[in-house]
Amino acid sequence: MRAIAYNFLSRIAVLLSLAVVTSCGNYLDVIPSDQVSDGNAWETTGNADLFLNDIYGSISGPFVTNDPDEGFSDNTMRGSSSGYSFTTYAKSSYTSGSVRDDWTTNYLKIRKCNVFIEKVSASSLADDWKKKRIAEARYLRAYFYQLLWTRYGGVPVITESLNQGEQGDAIFRARNTSDETFKFIADECASLAADLPLVAETGRASRGAALTLKGWCELFQASPLNNPLNDKTRWGVAAATNKQVMDLKIYDLFPDMETMFYEDKNNNIEVIFDKAYLGGTTLGACKEGLQAAWTVGGTQRSYSAPNPTQELVDSYFMANGLPITDPASGYDPQNPYLNREKRFYQSIVYDGCTWLGYEMQMWIGSGSANTLDLSSANEATNTGYYIRKGMNPKYEFANGYQNLSSAHFIIFRYAEVLLSYAEAKNEESGPDESVYSAVNKVRARSGLPALQSGLSQLQMRAFIQQERRVELAFEEKRWPDLLRLKTAEINLNGSSHAMKITKEGDKKVYSVITVPNGGRLFFAERNYLLPIPQAVIDKNTKLKQNPNY
Repeated sequence: MRAIAYNFLSRIAVLLSLAVVTSCGNYLDVIPSDQVSDGNAWETTGNADLFLNDIYGSISGPFVTNDPDEGFSDNTMRGSSSGYSFTTYAKSSYTSGSVRDDWTTNYLKIRKCNVFIEKVSASSLADDWKKKRIAEARYLRAYFYQLLWTRYGGVPVITESLNQGEQGDAIFRARNTSDETFKFIADECASLAADLPLVAETGRASRGAALTLKGWCELFQASPLNNPLNDKTRWGVAAATNKQVMDLKIYDLFPDMETMFYEDKNNNIEVIFDKAYLGGTTLGACKEGLQAAWTVGGTQRSYSAPNPTQELVDSYFMANGLPITDPASGYDPQNPYLNREKRFYQSIVYDGCTWLGYEMQMWIGSGSANTLDLSSANEATNTGYYIRKGMNPKYEFANGYQNLSSAHFIIFRYAEVLLSYAEAKNEESGPDESVYSAVNKVRARSGLPALQSGLSQLQMRAFIQQERRVELAFEEKRWPDLLRLKTAEINLNGSSHAMKITKEGDKKVYSVITVPNGGRLFFAERNYLLPIPQAVIDKNTKLKQNPNY
């Protein structure tokens, strides 16, 4: 399996080095004839695979930037006062002229999928190979449409490669509705799933990946943002699809969450779909250099990376399974890291823990290696914490953000399926035995006891949402969850908080404080959707801007 993965990524590297596929700035542009020739690109499965592998390689991951999507949520704060998530999104100062252009980026990828589907369909390649690879391209197209739909709402659904030179202004399309866009994605996943293998080659789409993408979109469609009247049947549909994934019986929880994200655990039993990386090449991951505390021997810092907020830290349960807000939990605000659940210790670098052979010092004062950077003026933590989850200590972080790691970025994994099933089933009909079973399975891996019986639907909802937050932290799930649940107007409004630790003699004093310049603004009347970039609307006047931009 690792050999297959190497071959898959090596082919992408070859493709990039030969510049087989364009990276033009407009998704409507035609791929230059000197880069892709009908005379050779579709004659062999090897050449066609190069094209498809490039599309796989274009999947965005958080390991190429120190400003990933997690920074758009309340789980983290960027470690310096730069970056789009800090300067623009958190302040709600983005406009159609200043928004990050996820629109054009994803339509470029969608166009490549359409080209591949058309060319391979018309080729003389083996039918079995064509069916499987076309299903993969359709899956990738649906995945990119999902990214557009969850951020912009309804978008033009385009399933052909458009050529302005031949078609003129007919290439410009109006937006489909949000419901139509969702239906396209869900129907595509349902249709193509049977053409994908149950167990795929490393880095490629499988039947489980198609069903999981479908189930995620159905969960998004059933949630308050798109289901204001709380149609229970939508929740039932989402529950049924996630149950289909569970019933495949090929996924399970990996025993150790701490090492699950390391490169030697790629393709483990929990992974459903991931983005592959190849360390030591331009296709390597660089999360350790960008997002970990990689200078620890002197002044501690990360590379301006997102730092966990106190709000996230407070979401981790106590070892007895109770939230810290429960009077029976045993939580001590002056000993806040004692007797917390395993996921806390596996995910957060905190004062007193050992990281890279050093006892981390987050307290402020003479003799401490830490300078709590509340002003976000440098690269030290501005919250009192660093990210630990998924950071492999084998790498020398002082080398900066070189592409050293081959650890894949997990996009969908089985724990999310269990929690999505539990949420949808609870919302459809309340907390039955199957809901308890799914949630307790996730909790058990962290050493937590089973939830008490007799919970109401509201109580179970609160537990499931808290479980999603801590289980999927730093996996770029929190932001879309806040949007679909319509809780962004609460969680992304107001101050962010940090832990300030001082010393009085030998005693440490813990104080939760507001992070200066760490406030967030979110306007419910407009911010649940991003604005379409104005440059896109200027080219296509049929596009209607999202409300209040």
